Amino acid sequence: MHPYRTHTCGELRAEHDGNEVRLSGWVYRKRDHGGLLFIDLRDHTGVTQIVIQPEQPFFAACQDVRVESVITVNGKVERRTAETINPKMPTGEIEVLAASVHIESAAEVLPILVTPGDEGPEELRLRYRYLDLRREHMHRHILFRSAVIADIRRRMVEHGFHEIQTPILTCSSPEGARDYLVPSRVHHGQFYALPQAPQQFKQLLMVAGFDKYFQIAPCFRDEDARADRSPGEFYQLDMEMAFATQDDVFAVIEDVLTGVFKTHSDWAAPTPFPRIPYREAMVKYGTDKPDLRIPIEMLDVSDVFEGCGFNAFSKAVARGAVVRAIPVSGIADRPRSFFDKLVEFALAAGGKGLAYLVWTPDTVKGPIAKFLTEEERSELASRCGAGAGDVVFFVCDEPGVASRVSGEVRGKLGRDLELIPDGVYRFCWVVDFPMYERDEETGSVAFSHNPFSMPQGGMEALEQQDPLDILAFQYDIVCNGVELSSGAIRNHSPEIMYKAFEIAGYSKDDVETRFPALLNAFRYGAPPHGGIAPGIDRIVMLLARVSNIREVIAFPMNQRAQDLMMGAPAEVSEQQLRELHIKVREHNVLHVKPR
Repeated sequence: MHPYRTHTCGELRAEHDGNEVRLSGWVYRKRDHGGLLFIDLRDHTGVTQIVIQPEQPFFAACQDVRVESVITVNGKVERRTAETINPKMPTGEIEVLAASVHIESAAEVLPILVTPGDEGPEELRLRYRYLDLRREHMHRHILFRSAVIADIRRRMVEHGFHEIQTPILTCSSPEGARDYLVPSRVHHGQFYALPQAPQQFKQLLMVAGFDKYFQIAPCFRDEDARADRSPGEFYQLDMEMAFATQDDVFAVIEDVLTGVFKTHSDWAAPTPFPRIPYREAMVKYGTDKPDLRIPIEMLDVSDVFEGCGFNAFSKAVARGAVVRAIPVSGIADRPRSFFDKLVEFALAAGGKGLAYLVWTPDTVKGPIAKFLTEEERSELASRCGAGAGDVVFFVCDEPGVASRVSGEVRGKLGRDLELIPDGVYRFCWVVDFPMYERDEETGSVAFSHNPFSMPQGGMEALEQQDPLDILAFQYDIVCNGVELSSGAIRNHSPEIMYKAFEIAGYSKDDVETRFPALLNAFRYGAPPHGGIAPGIDRIVMLLARVSNIREVIAFPMNQRAQDLMMGAPAEVSEQQLRELHIKVREHNVLHVKPR
Protein backbone atom coordinates (compact mmCIF):
# COMPACT_ATOMS: atom_id res chain seq x y z
CA MET A 1 0.00 0.00 0.00
CA HIS A 2 1.19 3.53 -0.79
CA PRO A 3 2.61 5.20 2.37
CA TYR A 4 0.23 8.17 2.13
CA ARG A 5 -2.86 7.32 0.13
CA THR A 6 -4.69 4.75 -1.91
CA HIS A 7 -7.34 7.30 -2.91
CA THR A 8 -7.76 11.06 -2.88
CA CYS A 9 -10.20 12.83 -0.60
CA GLY A 10 -12.55 13.64 -3.47
CA GLU A 11 -12.56 10.20 -5.03
CA LEU A 12 -14.55 7.81 -2.85
CA ARG A 13 -18.15 6.96 -3.73
CA ALA A 14 -20.86 4.48 -2.71
CA GLU A 15 -19.29 1.77 -4.87
CA HIS A 16 -16.21 1.82 -2.60
CA ASP A 17 -18.30 0.59 0.34
CA GLY A 18 -16.29 -1.94 2.35
CA ASN A 19 -12.89 -1.01 0.86
CA GLU A 20 -9.87 -0.58 3.10
CA VAL A 21 -8.35 2.78 2.15
CA ARG A 22 -5.63 5.22 3.15
CA LEU A 23 -6.20 8.96 2.84
CA SER A 24 -3.95 11.94 3.55
CA GLY A 25 -4.87 15.60 3.76
CA TRP A 26 -5.59 18.63 5.89
CA VAL A 27 -8.00 18.69 8.83
CA TYR A 28 -10.62 21.05 7.38
CA ARG A 29 -13.29 20.85 10.10
CA LYS A 30 -13.82 18.96 13.35
CA ARG A 31 -17.14 18.15 15.01
CA ASP A 32 -17.27 16.44 18.40
CA HIS A 33 -20.68 14.76 18.75
CA GLY A 34 -20.18 13.36 22.19
CA GLY A 35 -19.42 9.71 21.51
CA LEU A 36 -18.03 10.27 18.01
CA LEU A 37 -15.51 12.68 16.47
CA PHE A 38 -15.99 13.73 12.85
CA ILE A 39 -13.14 15.18 10.79
CA ASP A 40 -13.58 16.58 7.30
CA LEU A 41 -10.33 15.66 5.58
CA ARG A 42 -9.42 17.86 2.60
CA ASP A 43 -6.89 17.54 -0.18
CA HIS A 44 -6.52 19.01 -3.66
CA THR A 45 -9.48 17.02 -4.98
CA GLY A 46 -12.15 17.41 -2.32
CA VAL A 47 -13.32 16.42 1.17
CA THR A 48 -14.09 13.08 2.84
CA GLN A 49 -15.71 12.69 6.25
CA ILE A 50 -13.67 10.64 8.74
CA VAL A 51 -15.38 9.03 11.75
CA ILE A 52 -13.27 8.39 14.86
CA GLN A 53 -14.75 6.20 17.60
CA PRO A 54 -14.03 7.01 21.27
CA GLU A 55 -12.52 3.58 22.03
CA GLN A 56 -9.70 4.15 19.55
CA PRO A 57 -6.34 4.92 21.20
CA PHE A 58 -5.84 7.94 18.90
CA PHE A 59 -9.21 9.50 19.80
CA ALA A 60 -7.76 12.00 22.33
CA ALA A 61 -4.97 13.03 19.98
CA CYS A 62 -7.52 13.69 17.25
CA GLN A 63 -9.61 15.77 19.65
CA ASP A 64 -6.56 17.96 20.29
CA VAL A 65 -5.26 18.23 16.73
CA ARG A 66 -5.75 21.71 15.27
CA VAL A 67 -7.47 22.42 12.00
CA GLU A 68 -5.15 22.53 8.97
CA SER A 69 -2.87 19.90 10.49
CA VAL A 70 -1.87 17.22 7.97
CA ILE A 71 -2.84 13.66 8.87
CA THR A 72 -2.87 10.20 7.28
CA VAL A 73 -5.89 7.98 7.97
CA ASN A 74 -6.29 4.24 7.47
CA GLY A 75 -9.84 2.97 7.57
CA LYS A 76 -12.83 1.29 6.01
CA VAL A 77 -15.32 2.94 3.67
CA GLU A 78 -18.90 2.74 4.91
CA ARG A 79 -22.12 3.92 3.27
CA ARG A 80 -23.95 6.56 5.23
CA THR A 81 -27.49 5.98 6.39
CA ALA A 82 -30.16 7.68 4.30
CA GLU A 83 -30.74 10.42 6.86
CA THR A 84 -27.01 11.30 7.12
CA ILE A 85 -26.23 11.53 3.38
CA ASN A 86 -24.87 14.96 2.44
CA PRO A 87 -26.02 15.72 -1.13
CA LYS A 88 -23.84 18.88 -1.24
CA MET A 89 -20.64 16.80 -1.16
CA PRO A 90 -19.53 14.55 -4.04
CA THR A 91 -18.37 12.10 -1.34
CA GLY A 92 -21.53 12.68 0.71
CA GLU A 93 -22.84 9.10 0.42
CA ILE A 94 -19.89 7.59 2.29
CA GLU A 95 -17.61 8.12 5.27
CA VAL A 96 -14.40 6.43 6.42
CA LEU A 97 -14.32 4.67 9.78
CA ALA A 98 -10.77 5.32 11.03
CA ALA A 99 -8.62 2.37 12.12
CA SER A 100 -5.47 4.47 12.60
CA VAL A 101 -4.46 8.11 12.36
CA HIS A 102 -0.94 9.46 11.97
CA ILE A 103 -0.21 13.17 12.37
CA GLU A 104 2.19 14.10 9.58
CA SER A 105 2.44 17.80 10.45
CA ALA A 106 0.75 19.59 13.34
CA ALA A 107 -0.49 23.09 12.57
CA GLU A 108 -0.08 26.04 14.88
CA VAL A 109 -2.89 28.52 15.50
CA LEU A 110 -3.73 30.00 12.10
CA PRO A 111 -3.17 33.74 11.47
CA ILE A 112 -6.09 33.72 9.00
CA LEU A 113 -9.15 31.53 8.59
CA VAL A 114 -9.34 29.26 5.55
CA THR A 115 -12.96 28.21 5.98
CA PRO A 116 -15.72 30.18 4.22
CA GLY A 117 -16.58 33.47 5.89
CA ASP A 118 -14.67 36.60 6.73
CA GLU A 119 -11.51 36.59 4.63
CA GLY A 120 -9.82 39.40 6.52
CA PRO A 121 -7.72 42.27 5.14
CA GLU A 122 -5.94 41.74 1.83
CA GLU A 123 -2.52 42.60 3.29
CA LEU A 124 -2.85 39.70 5.74
CA ARG A 125 -4.09 37.38 3.01
CA LEU A 126 -1.07 38.20 0.84
CA ARG A 127 1.37 37.78 3.74
CA TYR A 128 0.03 34.25 4.32
CA ARG A 129 -0.85 33.53 0.69
CA TYR A 130 -0.11 29.80 1.03
CA LEU A 131 -2.93 29.66 3.58
CA ASP A 132 -5.18 31.96 1.58
CA LEU A 133 -4.82 29.62 -1.41
CA ARG A 134 -6.28 26.79 0.67
CA ARG A 135 -9.66 28.53 0.57
CA GLU A 136 -11.97 26.65 -1.77
CA HIS A 137 -12.69 29.58 -4.10
CA MET A 138 -9.03 30.64 -4.30
CA HIS A 139 -7.92 27.08 -5.02
CA ARG A 140 -10.60 26.89 -7.69
CA HIS A 141 -9.44 30.16 -9.28
CA ILE A 142 -5.84 28.97 -9.67
CA LEU A 143 -6.89 25.62 -11.12
CA PHE A 144 -9.28 27.47 -13.43
CA ARG A 145 -6.42 29.68 -14.59
CA SER A 146 -4.37 26.57 -15.39
CA ALA A 147 -7.24 25.09 -17.42
CA VAL A 148 -7.75 28.33 -19.38
CA ILE A 149 -4.05 28.59 -20.24
CA ALA A 150 -3.93 24.95 -21.34
CA ASP A 151 -6.97 25.56 -23.54
CA ILE A 152 -5.39 28.66 -25.10
CA ARG A 153 -2.17 26.77 -25.84
CA ARG A 154 -4.05 23.96 -27.51
CA ARG A 155 -6.04 26.31 -29.72
CA MET A 156 -2.95 28.29 -30.77
CA VAL A 157 -1.15 25.09 -31.77
CA GLU A 158 -4.22 24.02 -33.77
CA HIS A 159 -3.92 27.31 -35.68
CA GLY A 160 -0.36 26.40 -36.65
CA PHE A 161 1.48 28.57 -34.13
CA HIS A 162 4.77 27.54 -32.54
CA GLU A 163 5.52 28.31 -28.90
CA ILE A 164 8.95 29.93 -28.66
CA GLN A 165 10.48 31.42 -25.50
CA THR A 166 12.13 34.84 -25.68
CA PRO A 167 14.77 36.25 -23.29
CA ILE A 168 14.01 37.54 -19.82
CA LEU A 169 17.29 39.45 -19.49
CA THR A 170 17.43 42.00 -22.28
CA CYS A 171 18.14 45.67 -22.89
CA SER A 172 16.17 48.65 -21.68
CA SER A 173 13.71 49.87 -24.29
CA PRO A 174 11.22 52.77 -24.27
CA GLU A 175 7.98 50.75 -24.29
CA GLY A 176 5.86 53.31 -22.45
CA ALA A 177 6.36 52.22 -18.82
CA ARG A 178 9.34 52.11 -16.48
CA ASP A 179 11.74 49.19 -16.78
CA TYR A 180 12.90 46.89 -14.02
CA LEU A 181 16.70 47.09 -14.28
CA VAL A 182 19.13 44.29 -13.41
CA PRO A 183 22.78 45.31 -12.80
CA SER A 184 25.48 43.24 -14.47
CA ARG A 185 28.26 41.90 -12.25
CA VAL A 186 30.54 41.16 -15.20
CA HIS A 187 29.98 44.35 -17.18
CA HIS A 188 30.71 47.17 -14.77
CA GLY A 189 28.16 49.99 -14.80
CA GLN A 190 25.86 48.28 -17.29
CA PHE A 191 22.34 46.96 -16.80
CA TYR A 192 19.96 44.41 -18.21
CA ALA A 193 16.23 45.10 -18.19
CA LEU A 194 13.35 42.71 -17.67
CA PRO A 195 11.15 42.86 -20.79
CA GLN A 196 8.03 45.00 -20.67
CA ALA A 197 6.89 42.74 -23.52
CA PRO A 198 8.68 40.47 -26.03
CA GLN A 199 7.81 43.02 -28.74
CA GLN A 200 11.11 43.29 -30.59
CA PHE A 201 11.96 39.62 -30.16
CA LYS A 202 8.69 38.42 -31.66
CA GLN A 203 9.15 40.73 -34.63
CA LEU A 204 12.68 39.40 -35.06
CA LEU A 205 11.24 35.87 -35.08
CA MET A 206 9.11 36.91 -38.04
CA VAL A 207 12.23 38.24 -39.79
CA ALA A 208 13.87 34.91 -38.96
CA GLY A 209 11.12 33.10 -40.88
CA PHE A 210 9.09 31.32 -38.18
CA ASP A 211 5.80 32.59 -39.63
CA LYS A 212 3.56 32.03 -36.59
CA TYR A 213 4.83 32.54 -33.03
CA PHE A 214 3.09 32.52 -29.68
CA GLN A 215 4.08 32.41 -26.05
CA ILE A 216 2.40 32.67 -22.65
CA ALA A 217 4.86 35.44 -21.93
CA PRO A 218 5.82 37.02 -18.61
CA CYS A 219 6.10 40.80 -18.85
CA PHE A 220 7.57 43.20 -16.32
CA ARG A 221 6.56 46.84 -15.86
CA ASP A 222 7.30 49.14 -12.96
CA GLU A 223 3.86 50.72 -12.83
CA ASP A 224 1.12 51.31 -10.30
CA ALA A 225 -1.51 48.71 -9.50
CA ARG A 226 -5.17 48.83 -10.42
CA ALA A 227 -8.03 46.42 -9.88
CA ASP A 228 -7.42 45.00 -13.40
CA ARG A 229 -3.63 45.36 -13.44
CA SER A 230 -1.08 43.76 -11.15
CA PRO A 231 2.13 45.69 -10.49
CA GLY A 232 5.47 44.16 -11.33
CA GLU A 233 4.68 41.26 -13.60
CA PHE A 234 1.83 39.92 -15.67
CA TYR A 235 1.28 37.30 -18.37
CA GLN A 236 -0.02 37.67 -21.88
CA LEU A 237 -0.86 35.53 -24.88
CA ASP A 238 1.86 37.00 -27.07
CA MET A 239 1.44 36.20 -30.76
CA GLU A 240 2.78 37.37 -34.12
CA MET A 241 2.06 36.36 -37.72
CA ALA A 242 4.09 36.90 -40.89
CA PHE A 243 2.47 37.81 -44.23
CA ALA A 244 -0.64 38.75 -42.25
CA THR A 245 -3.25 41.43 -42.56
CA GLN A 246 -5.28 42.94 -39.76
CA ASP A 247 -8.14 40.62 -40.72
CA ASP A 248 -5.87 37.57 -40.35
CA VAL A 249 -4.94 38.55 -36.79
CA PHE A 250 -8.58 39.21 -35.93
CA ALA A 251 -9.69 35.84 -37.30
CA VAL A 252 -7.22 33.89 -35.12
CA ILE A 253 -7.91 35.80 -31.91
CA GLU A 254 -11.68 35.70 -32.39
CA ASP A 255 -11.62 31.95 -32.90
CA VAL A 256 -9.34 31.33 -29.91
CA LEU A 257 -11.17 33.63 -27.50
CA THR A 258 -14.69 32.57 -28.49
CA GLY A 259 -13.65 28.95 -28.05
CA VAL A 260 -12.09 29.62 -24.65
CA PHE A 261 -15.03 31.68 -23.39
CA LYS A 262 -17.55 29.15 -24.66
CA THR A 263 -15.68 26.31 -22.94
CA HIS A 264 -15.18 28.05 -19.60
CA SER A 265 -18.41 30.04 -19.28
CA ASP A 266 -22.06 29.80 -20.29
CA TRP A 267 -21.63 32.46 -22.96
CA ALA A 268 -20.79 31.95 -26.62
CA ALA A 269 -19.63 35.33 -27.92
CA PRO A 270 -21.02 36.02 -31.40
CA THR A 271 -18.47 36.52 -34.17
CA PRO A 272 -17.17 38.45 -35.93
CA PHE A 273 -16.61 40.96 -33.13
CA PRO A 274 -17.86 44.47 -33.91
CA ARG A 275 -15.19 46.83 -35.23
CA ILE A 276 -15.50 50.36 -33.90
CA PRO A 277 -13.27 53.16 -35.19
CA TYR A 278 -11.46 54.96 -32.37
CA ARG A 279 -13.05 58.35 -33.02
CA GLU A 280 -16.52 56.80 -33.18
CA ALA A 281 -15.91 54.96 -29.89
CA MET A 282 -14.93 58.19 -28.15
CA VAL A 283 -18.21 59.81 -29.19
CA LYS A 284 -20.59 56.86 -28.75
CA TYR A 285 -19.12 55.44 -25.55
CA GLY A 286 -16.76 58.14 -24.23
CA THR A 287 -13.87 55.69 -24.10
CA ASP A 288 -11.75 53.44 -26.28
CA LYS A 289 -12.64 50.59 -23.89
CA PRO A 290 -16.42 50.45 -24.35
CA ASP A 291 -18.62 48.13 -22.34
CA LEU A 292 -21.11 47.05 -25.01
CA ARG A 293 -23.33 45.35 -22.45
CA ILE A 294 -24.68 48.81 -21.59
CA PRO A 295 -27.39 49.60 -24.18
CA ILE A 296 -26.68 53.34 -24.25
CA GLU A 297 -25.04 55.03 -27.22
CA MET A 298 -24.12 58.69 -27.07
CA LEU A 299 -23.92 61.18 -29.91
CA ASP A 300 -22.48 64.58 -30.74
CA VAL A 301 -25.10 67.34 -30.83
CA SER A 302 -22.76 70.34 -30.74
CA ASP A 303 -24.34 71.92 -33.81
CA VAL A 304 -27.78 71.99 -32.21
CA PHE A 305 -26.46 74.10 -29.32
CA GLU A 306 -24.42 76.38 -31.58
CA GLY A 307 -26.02 79.80 -31.24
CA CYS A 308 -28.85 78.53 -29.02
CA GLY A 309 -30.32 80.44 -26.09
CA PHE A 310 -28.49 78.35 -23.49
CA ASN A 311 -25.40 80.56 -23.26
CA ALA A 312 -23.35 78.22 -21.09
CA PHE A 313 -23.31 75.74 -23.98
CA SER A 314 -23.46 78.04 -27.00
CA LYS A 315 -20.50 80.16 -25.87
CA ALA A 316 -18.47 77.05 -25.03
CA VAL A 317 -19.20 75.54 -28.46
CA ALA A 318 -18.07 78.78 -30.08
CA ARG A 319 -14.73 78.35 -28.25
CA GLY A 320 -14.27 74.78 -29.55
CA ALA A 321 -16.12 72.74 -26.95
CA VAL A 322 -18.43 69.88 -27.90
CA VAL A 323 -21.78 68.68 -26.56
CA ARG A 324 -22.36 64.97 -26.02
CA ALA A 325 -25.89 63.64 -25.61
CA ILE A 326 -26.61 60.56 -23.46
CA PRO A 327 -30.13 59.27 -24.26
CA VAL A 328 -31.75 56.91 -21.75
CA SER A 329 -35.16 55.29 -22.20
CA GLY A 330 -37.93 55.03 -19.65
CA ILE A 331 -36.51 56.92 -16.67
CA ALA A 332 -38.54 60.14 -16.82
CA ASP A 333 -40.42 59.16 -13.63
CA ARG A 334 -37.26 59.00 -11.51
CA PRO A 335 -37.23 61.32 -8.47
CA ARG A 336 -35.36 64.61 -8.56
CA SER A 337 -32.71 63.14 -6.21
CA PHE A 338 -31.74 60.66 -8.95
CA PHE A 339 -30.89 63.51 -11.31
CA ASP A 340 -29.18 65.56 -8.61
CA LYS A 341 -26.87 62.66 -7.74
CA LEU A 342 -25.94 62.25 -11.40
CA VAL A 343 -25.07 65.94 -11.63
CA GLU A 344 -22.88 65.59 -8.52
CA PHE A 345 -21.21 62.54 -10.07
CA ALA A 346 -20.41 64.42 -13.28
CA LEU A 347 -18.89 67.29 -11.27
CA ALA A 348 -16.79 64.85 -9.22
CA ALA A 349 -15.60 63.25 -12.47
CA GLY A 350 -14.15 66.56 -13.59
CA GLY A 351 -17.01 67.92 -15.66
CA LYS A 352 -18.54 71.36 -15.47
CA GLY A 353 -21.98 69.89 -14.80
CA LEU A 354 -24.66 67.76 -16.37
CA ALA A 355 -27.69 69.20 -18.17
CA TYR A 356 -30.76 67.16 -19.08
CA LEU A 357 -34.16 67.18 -20.76
CA VAL A 358 -37.11 65.03 -19.72
CA TRP A 359 -39.81 64.05 -22.23
CA THR A 360 -43.30 63.58 -20.77
CA PRO A 361 -46.50 62.79 -22.72
CA ASP A 362 -47.38 66.48 -22.68
CA THR A 363 -44.16 68.47 -22.73
CA VAL A 364 -40.38 68.62 -22.49
CA LYS A 365 -39.02 69.78 -19.17
CA GLY A 366 -35.71 70.00 -17.38
CA PRO A 367 -33.27 72.70 -16.23
CA ILE A 368 -32.37 73.79 -19.79
CA ALA A 369 -35.73 73.28 -21.51
CA LYS A 370 -36.74 76.94 -21.30
CA PHE A 371 -33.53 78.06 -23.07
CA LEU A 372 -34.22 75.95 -26.17
CA THR A 373 -36.68 76.60 -28.96
CA GLU A 374 -39.35 74.10 -29.92
CA GLU A 375 -37.40 73.43 -33.10
CA GLU A 376 -34.19 72.73 -31.16
CA ARG A 377 -35.98 70.40 -28.74
CA SER A 378 -37.57 68.55 -31.65
CA GLU A 379 -34.21 68.18 -33.37
CA LEU A 380 -32.68 66.71 -30.21
CA ALA A 381 -35.62 64.32 -29.83
CA SER A 382 -35.26 63.21 -33.45
CA ARG A 383 -31.52 62.58 -33.24
CA CYS A 384 -31.62 60.92 -29.83
CA GLY A 385 -34.76 58.87 -30.51
CA ALA A 386 -36.36 60.41 -27.44
CA GLY A 387 -40.05 60.21 -26.71
CA ALA A 388 -42.43 60.22 -23.77
CA GLY A 389 -40.76 58.72 -20.69
CA ASP A 390 -37.21 59.26 -21.95
CA VAL A 391 -34.38 61.48 -20.69
CA VAL A 392 -31.36 62.89 -22.51
CA PHE A 393 -28.34 64.08 -20.52
CA PHE A 394 -25.81 66.54 -21.95
CA VAL A 395 -22.11 67.08 -21.24
CA CYS A 396 -20.39 70.17 -22.66
CA ASP A 397 -16.62 70.53 -22.52
CA GLU A 398 -13.48 70.32 -24.61
CA PRO A 399 -13.51 67.04 -26.59
CA GLY A 400 -11.24 64.97 -24.34
CA VAL A 401 -12.98 65.94 -21.11
CA ALA A 402 -16.44 65.62 -22.69
CA SER A 403 -15.64 62.06 -23.81
CA ARG A 404 -14.27 61.02 -20.44
CA VAL A 405 -17.05 62.54 -18.32
CA SER A 406 -19.88 61.38 -20.57
CA GLY A 407 -18.33 57.91 -20.65
CA GLU A 408 -18.24 57.77 -16.86
CA VAL A 409 -21.84 58.97 -16.65
CA ARG A 410 -22.84 56.28 -19.16
CA GLY A 411 -21.13 53.65 -17.01
CA LYS A 412 -22.83 54.86 -13.84
CA LEU A 413 -26.22 54.81 -15.55
CA GLY A 414 -25.56 51.26 -16.69
CA ARG A 415 -24.76 50.18 -13.14
CA ASP A 416 -27.42 52.19 -11.29
CA LEU A 417 -30.20 51.23 -13.69
CA GLU A 418 -29.06 47.57 -13.66
CA LEU A 419 -28.68 47.54 -17.43
CA ILE A 420 -25.61 45.26 -17.39
CA PRO A 421 -26.60 41.59 -17.85
CA ASP A 422 -24.78 39.07 -15.70
CA GLY A 423 -22.67 36.31 -17.24
CA VAL A 424 -22.50 37.98 -20.68
CA TYR A 425 -19.29 38.81 -22.55
CA ARG A 426 -19.39 41.44 -25.27
CA PHE A 427 -16.20 41.74 -27.33
CA CYS A 428 -15.26 44.41 -29.81
CA TRP A 429 -12.28 45.65 -31.75
CA VAL A 430 -11.41 49.33 -31.52
CA VAL A 431 -9.64 50.14 -34.79
CA ASP A 432 -8.25 53.05 -36.81
CA PHE A 433 -6.33 54.74 -34.01
CA PRO A 434 -4.76 58.04 -35.03
CA MET A 435 -1.05 57.69 -35.70
CA TYR A 436 -0.26 61.05 -34.11
CA GLU A 437 -1.72 63.54 -31.66
CA ARG A 438 -0.93 67.04 -30.50
CA ASP A 439 1.10 67.15 -27.28
CA GLU A 440 -0.95 69.30 -24.90
CA GLU A 441 2.11 70.75 -23.14
CA THR A 442 4.46 71.45 -26.06
CA GLY A 443 2.00 71.68 -28.95
CA SER A 444 4.24 69.42 -31.02
CA VAL A 445 3.17 66.30 -32.93
CA ALA A 446 3.72 63.06 -31.01
CA PHE A 447 2.88 59.38 -31.44
CA SER A 448 -0.54 58.69 -30.00
CA HIS A 449 -0.33 54.93 -29.55
CA ASN A 450 2.34 52.58 -30.95
CA PRO A 451 5.26 54.12 -32.89
CA PHE A 452 6.07 50.79 -34.58
CA SER A 453 2.70 50.51 -36.33
CA MET A 454 2.29 50.71 -40.08
CA PRO A 455 0.51 53.95 -41.05
CA GLN A 456 -2.54 53.39 -43.21
CA GLY A 457 -1.40 54.51 -46.65
CA GLY A 458 2.28 53.86 -45.92
CA MET A 459 4.90 56.36 -47.06
CA GLU A 460 2.41 58.23 -49.23
CA ALA A 461 0.27 59.07 -46.21
CA LEU A 462 3.29 60.24 -44.22
CA GLU A 463 4.45 62.51 -47.02
CA GLN A 464 1.13 63.96 -48.16
CA GLN A 465 -1.39 63.96 -45.29
CA ASP A 466 -1.71 66.18 -42.26
CA PRO A 467 -0.09 64.07 -39.50
CA LEU A 468 -3.17 64.44 -37.29
CA ASP A 469 -5.32 62.89 -40.04
CA ILE A 470 -3.15 59.79 -40.51
CA LEU A 471 -4.61 56.57 -39.16
CA ALA A 472 -2.58 53.54 -38.17
CA PHE A 473 -3.11 49.80 -38.43
CA GLN A 474 -3.51 49.70 -34.66
CA TYR A 475 -6.25 47.93 -32.78
CA ASP A 476 -7.39 47.06 -29.28
CA ILE A 477 -9.51 44.11 -28.25
CA VAL A 478 -11.99 44.97 -25.50
CA CYS A 479 -14.36 42.80 -23.47
CA ASN A 480 -16.98 44.22 -21.09
CA GLY A 481 -15.11 47.51 -20.82
CA VAL A 482 -11.76 45.83 -20.09
CA GLU A 483 -8.94 46.29 -22.57
CA LEU A 484 -7.43 42.84 -23.09
CA SER A 485 -4.70 43.98 -25.44
CA SER A 486 -3.37 46.39 -28.00
CA GLY A 487 -1.94 45.16 -31.28
CA ALA A 488 -0.85 46.37 -34.67
CA ILE A 489 0.31 45.55 -38.14
CA ARG A 490 3.99 46.44 -37.81
CA ASN A 491 6.04 48.91 -39.75
CA HIS A 492 8.60 46.58 -41.38
CA SER A 493 10.20 49.19 -43.66
CA PRO A 494 13.22 51.16 -42.37
CA GLU A 495 12.46 54.09 -44.68
CA ILE A 496 8.83 54.34 -43.53
CA MET A 497 10.02 54.03 -39.93
CA TYR A 498 12.53 56.88 -40.34
CA LYS A 499 9.81 59.08 -41.82
CA ALA A 500 7.26 58.19 -39.14
CA PHE A 501 9.70 59.07 -36.38
CA GLU A 502 10.84 62.22 -38.19
CA ILE A 503 7.27 63.58 -38.03
CA ALA A 504 7.31 62.98 -34.26
CA GLY A 505 10.58 64.91 -33.91
CA TYR A 506 13.14 62.10 -33.93
CA SER A 507 16.21 62.11 -36.15
CA LYS A 508 17.50 59.13 -38.10
CA ASP A 509 20.32 58.82 -35.57
CA ASP A 510 17.78 58.77 -32.71
CA VAL A 511 15.95 55.83 -34.29
CA GLU A 512 19.14 53.89 -35.01
CA THR A 513 20.41 54.46 -31.47
CA ARG A 514 17.17 53.36 -29.81
CA PHE A 515 16.23 50.37 -31.98
CA PRO A 516 19.42 49.05 -33.63
CA ALA A 517 18.54 45.33 -33.64
CA LEU A 518 15.12 45.81 -35.22
CA LEU A 519 16.32 48.24 -37.87
CA ASN A 520 19.30 46.11 -38.83
CA ALA A 521 17.08 43.05 -39.15
CA PHE A 522 14.63 44.89 -41.39
CA ARG A 523 17.48 45.67 -43.80
CA TYR A 524 17.90 41.96 -44.56
CA GLY A 525 14.40 41.17 -45.74
CA ALA A 526 11.45 41.54 -43.39
CA PRO A 527 8.01 40.11 -44.16
CA PRO A 528 4.87 42.16 -43.50
CA HIS A 529 3.75 41.05 -40.05
CA GLY A 530 1.41 41.87 -37.20
CA GLY A 531 0.22 40.59 -33.89
CA ILE A 532 -1.36 41.21 -30.53
CA ALA A 533 -0.98 40.07 -26.91
CA PRO A 534 -4.22 39.60 -24.89
CA GLY A 535 -3.63 39.64 -21.14
CA ILE A 536 -3.97 36.21 -19.54
CA ASP A 537 -4.66 37.62 -16.08
CA ARG A 538 -7.51 39.78 -17.38
CA ILE A 539 -9.01 36.94 -19.43
CA VAL A 540 -9.09 34.70 -16.37
CA MET A 541 -10.44 37.55 -14.21
CA LEU A 542 -13.35 38.03 -16.60
CA LEU A 543 -14.11 34.32 -16.85
CA ALA A 544 -13.86 33.81 -13.08
CA ARG A 545 -16.18 36.83 -12.70
CA VAL A 546 -14.07 38.55 -10.05
CA SER A 547 -13.36 42.27 -9.92
CA ASN A 548 -9.81 42.11 -8.54
CA ILE A 549 -7.04 40.65 -10.69
CA ARG A 550 -5.10 39.47 -7.60
CA GLU A 551 -7.83 36.88 -7.01
CA VAL A 552 -6.66 34.88 -10.05
CA ILE A 553 -2.88 35.16 -9.54
CA ALA A 554 -1.20 32.65 -7.24
CA PHE A 555 1.36 34.97 -5.67
CA PRO A 556 0.58 38.61 -6.55
CA MET A 557 2.19 41.71 -5.12
CA ASN A 558 0.16 44.22 -3.19
CA GLN A 559 -0.78 47.62 -4.59
CA ARG A 560 2.58 49.04 -3.52
CA ALA A 561 4.47 46.40 -5.57
CA GLN A 562 5.54 44.49 -2.47
CA ASP A 563 5.63 40.73 -1.98
CA LEU A 564 4.64 40.60 1.69
CA MET A 565 5.07 36.83 1.89
CA MET A 566 8.67 36.70 0.63
CA GLY A 567 9.63 40.17 1.83
CA ALA A 568 10.45 41.67 -1.57
CA PRO A 569 11.81 44.14 -2.43
CA ALA A 570 14.47 43.92 0.25
CA GLU A 571 17.90 45.26 1.04
CA VAL A 572 20.90 43.17 -0.03
CA SER A 573 24.27 42.68 1.58
CA GLU A 574 27.17 45.08 1.20
CA GLN A 575 29.13 42.21 -0.41
CA GLN A 576 26.48 41.83 -3.13
CA LEU A 577 26.52 45.56 -3.79
CA ARG A 578 30.32 45.58 -4.04
CA GLU A 579 30.25 42.74 -6.59
CA LEU A 580 27.88 44.83 -8.69
CA HIS A 581 29.88 48.03 -8.17
CA ILE A 582 26.78 49.70 -6.75
CA LYS A 583 26.48 52.11 -3.86
CA VAL A 584 23.10 52.98 -2.40
CA ARG A 585 22.69 56.69 -1.83
CA GLU A 586 20.60 58.13 0.96
CA HIS A 587 17.17 59.26 -0.14
CA ASN A 588 17.17 62.99 0.58
CA VAL A 589 13.83 64.62 1.22
CA LEU A 590 13.67 68.38 0.87
CA HIS A 591 11.91 69.91 3.85
CA VAL A 592 10.41 73.34 3.30
CA LYS A 593 9.36 75.35 6.33
CA PRO A 594 5.82 76.71 6.08
CA ARG A 595 5.52 80.47 5.92
